[in-house]
Amino acid sequence: MRIAILLYPDFTTLDAVGPYEVLSRLPGAEVVFTAAERGPVRNDVGSLSVTAEAALHEVDSADLLLVPGGPGTRAQLTDEAVLDWVRRVDATTTWTTSVCSGSLILAAAGLLEGRRATSHWGVLDELPRYGAVPVGDERVVIDGKYAIAAGVSAGIDLALTLAGRIGGDTTAQAIQLLIEYDPQPPYASGALAKASPEVVEAVNRLMQD
Repeated sequence: MRIAILLYPDFTTLDAVGPYEVLSRLPGAEVVFTAAERGPVRNDVGSLSVTAEAALHEVDSADLLLVPGGPGTRAQLTDEAVLDWVRRVDATTTWTTSVCSGSLILAAAGLLEGRRATSHWGVLDELPRYGAVPVGDERVVIDGKYAIAAGVSAGIDLALTLAGRIGGDTTAQAIQLLIEYDPQPPYASGALAKASPEVVEAVNRLMQD
């Protein structure tokens, strides 16, 4: 099974690496990180790069496509080379997926029109402009072959969900145990509905920075 993960400048690391940690462990998985050009692609913090081992023109098909989000999403929404590539690869996939604001890239490519989808809460209200139906209270939304995760850490939930669909429940649970994914967060502010106004304000400042 070939898994293609799109990279672009200012992507959010966990959006790509979280799902990679799960999906790469599926039996027979072959993962390729791809970007406009081969080489290191720097994340949104600027202190970490992930290497794209293939350029977009070298990847023309995939069983599973994953598009991460991040501040760099904005530039991709009007990059026709990226959008055309997403459309071409989508035509070959069994699963087309995204994490966080990556769903806006799928939507801008015209793939989510009339479909339920989610995103990071900060950009959820932008999905309707591309014809998608926003869902704000689910971490993973599946509509047909499109599997969409909410913000950042939800990508791990997405990947485990897909691992179950692809490899079976036992395989997915074995991967979950292998990576010891058993969240017990010290705070209960991981969803917009649970966070205090002060925390929301602090996050908005972080996103502006």
